Amino acid sequence: MKEALPPSAELDSIDLAILAELQNDARLPNKVLADKLGVAPSTALERVRALRRRGVISAFRADVDIARLGRPLQALLSLRVRPHTSTISDPLRRFVLALPETITLFHVAGPEDFLVHVAAADAASLHRLVLDQFLARPEIVHLQTTLIFKTEKQAVQRPSEV
Repeated sequence: MKEALPPSAELDSIDLAILAELQNDARLPNKVLADKLGVAPSTALERVRALRRRGVISAFRADVDIARLGRPLQALLSLRVRPHTSTISDPLRRFVLALPETITLFHVAGPEDFLVHVAAADAASLHRLVLDQFLARPEIVHLQTTLIFKTEKQAVQRPSEV
């Protein structure tokens, strides 16, 4: 039986160029994208559709400045949960994702079980979030807060070099 190739193995130079352009500006009109790639607009459109069908492009989003929404203080909360079972973790995940302060939830390996990226209005709001929301839950046996001073993202994601 033939082993399936990883999705990155199926990406050619045009696919990679499309991904780079759309990661820089997801609102790029198809004609402009085609011009930048040196292909026909119909080719660019079909390639983007194919990348979506294959799941390489999972969504198009607006990148919002969370500070302009009144939540300039960001932190990572490291949570240790006991017992660490699906019965306990699943309701906790739903709870965390329902909080308006939550940006991202990571289920991780290592000494901690979850990392939660949150944003709050100020230190007092973050303190209330930690004490009144997270530490009020009996399954959380340890919580460590790490303030985020600055966030920098890699602008364009590329497949790993094999």
